[in-house]
Amino acid sequence: MNFALYMPPFGDFSDPRTLASLAQDAESAGWDGFFLWDHVALDWPGTVVDPWIALAAVAAQTEGIRLGPLVTPLPRRRPWKVAREAVSLDHLSQGRVVLGAGLGILPEEFENLGDEGDLKVRASMLDEGLEVLAGLWSGEPFSFEGEHYRIKEAHFLPKSLQEPRIPIWVAGLWPAKAPFRRAARWDGVFPLNQPDLYQALTPQQIKDVVAYIGEHRTSNAPFEVLHRGTTSGEDRAQDLEIVAAYAEAGAT
Repeated sequence: MNFALYMPPFGDFSDPRTLASLAQDAESAGWDGFFLWDHVALDWPGTVVDPWIALAAVAAQTEGIRLGPLVTPLPRRRPWKVAREAVSLDHLSQGRVVLGAGLGILPEEFENLGDEGDLKVRASMLDEGLEVLAGLWSGEPFSFEGEHYRIKEAHFLPKSLQEPRIPIWVAGLWPAKAPFRRAARWDGVFPLNQPDLYQALTPQQIKDVVAYIGEHRTSNAPFEVLHRGTTSGEDRAQDLEIVAAYAEAGAT
């Protein structure tokens, strides 16, 4: 199992230099990843930094740790802009980027800013957006005709350093099933709890997620199963027991 820090880029962590320094410390301490929430507008009484700018700072100050946005609400972004940003970050980091993607759930980042509020429409936008990313990352001429996005003879270079492309981890609210069928088509899944996002999933729920994903995978390529949780840091034996339960359930 790999371990990463999952940081909110606001409040005390809204300075890219602070986040880059923390990532350096994490890398030195042996952590495997450093991921940032991706928000542009929060009901939060404090400062917020753009996660992509912060991730560039992190990439420039680290050498081996995996990094990326977790998760980018792709329906509020132009997928070709995300494609360019992600490849630029992939080259800056020498191939260490992971893209987390999802629908987005906060009205202050959609309806309140004039973007699409309907979740079914956003789900369709996400599916198309992911296809656009993969096509633009290929390094080959790419055209696309969808309900939401249309691309004619685009040719984005350079292509991503990672082969066949930058890994995509798809977020979803368990036990809703559609997001997990979507995730099964890509490289990883980030399950969150419904209705309480801040309540950790149980090992049994992770096991259920893994089983459902397995029913819908059509590839034997490696697939990551994320779990967001905490340990006390005070009782090592108890912490190891907590982690072992999630590893046994299938979290990677």
